[in-house]
Amino acid sequence: MVTTFLGELYGSFAWIPTGVLAAALALKLPAVIRLWREPLLRAVGGLLLLACALFVSVTPSVIGWTNRVTGMPNFSAPWVYSLLMAYSGAGLLLLVAWRDGLSDRSNATRRARRWVISVYSGVIVALWVLFALADVPVERVRDLDTYYANTPFMREEILLYLLAHTVAVLITVRLIWNWVRADGLHGWLRWGLTSLGAGYVLDLVFDLAKLTAVVARWTGHDLDTLSTDIAPCAACLAAVLTAVGFILPHTGQYLHDRLRVRLAHHRLRPLYVLMRTVDGAGGVPFLLFAAPELRLTRRETYIRDVLLPLARHLDEDLRCRAQRAALRLGCTPRRAKALAAAVAILDAVDSADRPALHGAGTGTGTGHPDTADLLQEIGPLSRALRRRDAIDAVRAMVRGGGTGAGATEPAGTAHANPAGG
Repeated sequence: MVTTFLGELYGSFAWIPTGVLAAALALKLPAVIRLWREPLLRAVGGLLLLACALFVSVTPSVIGWTNRVTGMPNFSAPWVYSLLMAYSGAGLLLLVAWRDGLSDRSNATRRARRWVISVYSGVIVALWVLFALADVPVERVRDLDTYYANTPFMREEILLYLLAHTVAVLITVRLIWNWVRADGLHGWLRWGLTSLGAGYVLDLVFDLAKLTAVVARWTGHDLDTLSTDIAPCAACLAAVLTAVGFILPHTGQYLHDRLRVRLAHHRLRPLYVLMRTVDGAGGVPFLLFAAPELRLTRRETYIRDVLLPLARHLDEDLRCRAQRAALRLGCTPRRAKALAAAVAILDAVDSADRPALHGAGTGTGTGHPDTADLLQEIGPLSRALRRRDAIDAVRAMVRGGGTGAGATEPAGTAHANPAGG
């Protein structure tokens, strides 16, 4: 029942891994074109292209079409096997280059590359020679491996491609496992390698299922469902995980950076809205196609441009008392500093003469405000403005004079949690 369901599932969703691999290739293609001289990017693009070609070629409908076009009942068999060998060898070469660096010219690295190229090129040639010697007159779209498991020369071809692929998978899993355990990997690369490793482990499941079904035929048993149902589903999942593994280190970091910029832009909104009320000019003009980084820079620049003249109206004594009050209420030093700045700025906005904020006057503030420090800390300041209950609690304590060593929190402010947010 389960194997029948998996067989139907594969028949219905056989194109899914191709779509995922094609999406991964599309995501990498701009970087490959832009940095065409970068060998590692070309290698990743080539490997994904090979994987797409492999999964297109192995789809039952394409297998039948290939056989009809060539006029040979099972021509797709050596073609698919050859693509699988090329993909296996390319994966090993890429992993060696990715781990050791393309500039590595050590004897061990050069020997490894020559070994991979010579062995898998030889396997591909042997596959075509064995197919030419074999007698395979009956077209088999999904069960060719088990149907011809006892046929001379075809038996050797099937065993050859399965063993060659198994060796490549085992070596790749070992390389990935050793690399993942190394120190100094950033999070996205580690997750990408983990996904790659999981994909290759599923490739090993594919090989074991195929080999078990073939050996069962040799011994007179029928375990064909392992080859026709289990193995293809394992290969589909392996392709998805492999594609994710290749795109995650770069795409994940890119999306993480974009999200970080957008969050920074969003977190500045309370301070930006307050500065718009001070400036009265409507804020930063909206640009429809502006990049997130540009939007963040424009918002930061606008805030600092308005905040600079406003700083002349800050009551530095009020800010110091507010900071001590925030500390008494349990805030961390960084949080207390941001809350104190918010209290002082709101006080300046409420009390200052608006036209004078952009004038040449000396301002009405007291003390000597630390303007440079204030302009650098606009992020924590904006986050502090989101918690008006905390600001009100600090203001109430300042008005009550509760900044001394024996001060207590004023009544009516116990609900506020200045340390939060």
